[in-house]
Amino acid sequence: MDERSFSITSSQGQQQAPTYVHKVGIPPRQNLFQEFKATIKETFFADDPLRSFKDQPKSRKFILGVEALFPILNWGRNYNLKKFRGDLISGLTIASLCIPQDIGYARLAKLQPQYGLYSSFVPPLIYAVMGSSRDIAIGPVAVVSLLLGTSLSNEIDPTTNPDEYLRLAFTATFFAGITQATLGIFRLGFLIDFLSHAAIVGFMGGAAITIALQQLKGFLGIETKNFTKKTDIVNVMHSVVSTAHHGWNWQTILIGASFLGFLLFAKFIGKKNKKFFWVPAIAPLICVILSTFFVFITRADKHGVEIVNHIKKGINPSSVKQIYFNGDYLGKGFRIGVMAGMIALTVSSMTSCYVATGSFSRSAVNFMAGCETAVSNIVMSVVVFLTLEFITPLFKYTPNAILSSIIISAVINLVDYQAAILIWKIDKFDFVACMGAFFGVVFATVEIGLLIAVSISFAKILLQVTRPRTCILGKIPRTTVYRNIHQYPEATKVPGVLIVRVDSAIYFSNSNYVQERILRWLMDEEEEGKGDYQTRIQFLIVEMSPVTDIDTSGIHALEELHRSLEKRDIELVLANPGPVVIDKVYTSKLANMIGENKIFLTVAEAVAYCSPKLSEDP
Repeated sequence: MDERSFSITSSQGQQQAPTYVHKVGIPPRQNLFQEFKATIKETFFADDPLRSFKDQPKSRKFILGVEALFPILNWGRNYNLKKFRGDLISGLTIASLCIPQDIGYARLAKLQPQYGLYSSFVPPLIYAVMGSSRDIAIGPVAVVSLLLGTSLSNEIDPTTNPDEYLRLAFTATFFAGITQATLGIFRLGFLIDFLSHAAIVGFMGGAAITIALQQLKGFLGIETKNFTKKTDIVNVMHSVVSTAHHGWNWQTILIGASFLGFLLFAKFIGKKNKKFFWVPAIAPLICVILSTFFVFITRADKHGVEIVNHIKKGINPSSVKQIYFNGDYLGKGFRIGVMAGMIALTVSSMTSCYVATGSFSRSAVNFMAGCETAVSNIVMSVVVFLTLEFITPLFKYTPNAILSSIIISAVINLVDYQAAILIWKIDKFDFVACMGAFFGVVFATVEIGLLIAVSISFAKILLQVTRPRTCILGKIPRTTVYRNIHQYPEATKVPGVLIVRVDSAIYFSNSNYVQERILRWLMDEEEEGKGDYQTRIQFLIVEMSPVTDIDTSGIHALEELHRSLEKRDIELVLANPGPVVIDKVYTSKLANMIGENKIFLTVAEAVAYCSPKLSEDP
């Protein structure tokens, strides 16, 4: 590696031993194709999915390709009775949880109950063959059901036009699946990362509140015609309060409140002792069985208690011909489907299913029940199949209040207030995103809440990109380390030298700001040492280790900075530019403008270069 040396003059005017410094290395140039290939790989294939294919014969590569598409061919070879025992137990456990939930979630999507069960029959089978996770349990979920129900009902009234509504639901599910397939094939899953964790916490919390409010209709026994079709808290509470004197049914409230208390108690037991995880898992099915029996023997349905009534028997019929491939509803189905597809994994619009994805609650139960492979999804699917074929008539007298109670107990944990408190403590801007998404869902619609969540997340990214952090560095006593003087108050500034660190890549979006902010730091330092020639700034060192990249606008900004400093008789020095940055600095001839001898590997070496210069000045 190239080296250069210079002597440092001590405070007594004596020459000290020469200090050797390393020249900043310039990486070997890549041709355009290599550079493009590396960029594509890091952008779309950061996980290196083809690693296992390296140095393999063609026959082996073919087998690996088939196993990547159908993972069941890989783990299925080592499947045994011991693993099946674990999968059987976990499959039966999540089936007991999914059946009552599916019926309730179908109502949330404003579909007939059987469509919820359909969505826990075909999708889990497909996922068991093509899915890569052993723990995920596939089926309808509350948030996506609400999103689908509110979006579809804005286009078609499910009460007056149930057939068209169903077709639009299948169309939206189809395009949701296309969206997910496109994201997967083209490796665009990173787009979801633009929705921040804080925004997701707020969105999920708001959706949970909205879902719970929607269940007040069934929980209180309010007739559909007297309940608002809107989902915001103001209209829902107005409907609840306005029907208090004549629209509530006390028998329904008694059933709903009693079993909701039982469900919450079961959740408490499961959370208190992990060994009893199965208690909250089977509690919904127990509630359905007991409440159905109670309504049947008392004929509470004759006293205003609304019941499920008929659930169509049999497995999923084909729905290919019901999907809109032309007409006005094609565009509407596409829009709703893309929105649903961005927040859910979808698979089966052609078999009378609606949007299905990995359920948080069921996946957690599946894991705790000891699942070994995705066969647990197959077991669940078989149980749902048997239910559709033989058991659905038994749900006729299931009260709607029970389904409302099951949904309320299922979504209550989505309100993660502890996460919101932690977000407030860590990052106030994140908290604004969290609350914006929350209030957008609660006081407007799910779509508005999602839009606010995405908008605030993008606003934060833009703010961080356009206004990167900069700071003044000082020397930590008895070391050669230079750190932020606000983080380390004991760090001391070097007289006559201003050291500024830029904590971001320098692009067109922030280059002017970086230049202006550095000059403002300089003006502040000059005003602070005004009239003192010994502390007059003669060198400005820019510490560039956090600068991962720079574009032409950034290079131009550094050129302008150099010219501005020259007019003030101040030298610009660069410290520790990375490989991408140093390559562009030399290619653009900026190194020649600044001087190659003013680009250093470390801040300490840059300061050492400035020290003899300072001592030579009168």
